[in-house]
Amino acid sequence: MSIRLLKEVGCPQWVINHSKKVAEKALEISKNFKVDRKLIKEAALLHDIGRCKTNNIQHGIIGAKILKERGYPKSIIKIVERHIGAGIPKDEAILLGLPPKDYIPVTLEEKIVAHADNLINGEKEVDISFVLKKWEKKLGKNHPAIERLKKLHRELEL
Repeated sequence: MSIRLLKEVGCPQWVINHSKKVAEKALEISKNFKVDRKLIKEAALLHDIGRCKTNNIQHGIIGAKILKERGYPKSIIKIVERHIGAGIPKDEAILLGLPPKDYIPVTLEEKIVAHADNLINGEKEVDISFVLKKWEKKLGKNHPAIERLKKLHRELEL
């Protein structure tokens, strides 16, 4: 059903392939925790649905809006909205031109999907050092997002 929705809204095949890999990784991570694996799988498959409209930082918010309009549960909507990096706090969201609110993953399911997405580059699984280098290059070594990524990685004990 999730893959069908991605196709229906016009997501490119690379987004669908990436989303399948993120779902696999998220389910692998989730084995270490008492979590809702069905929620994780569906949200991981839908996490990049906003990329059918844009590939910029807004894709999480746009994806959440698409799912809200289609009556999806808040638990999935929040995962989609909060999946970028290790989350974005309100002050950084404002600087990025996002609606002013926290986009930090709160539940374990939210954290697992966000980090599974970090660990899949395209369709290829990568390690945390690759992820950190990628974000350091994009944001700078001292950006607070780097420490959030490290903390999330430690929290999930990967």
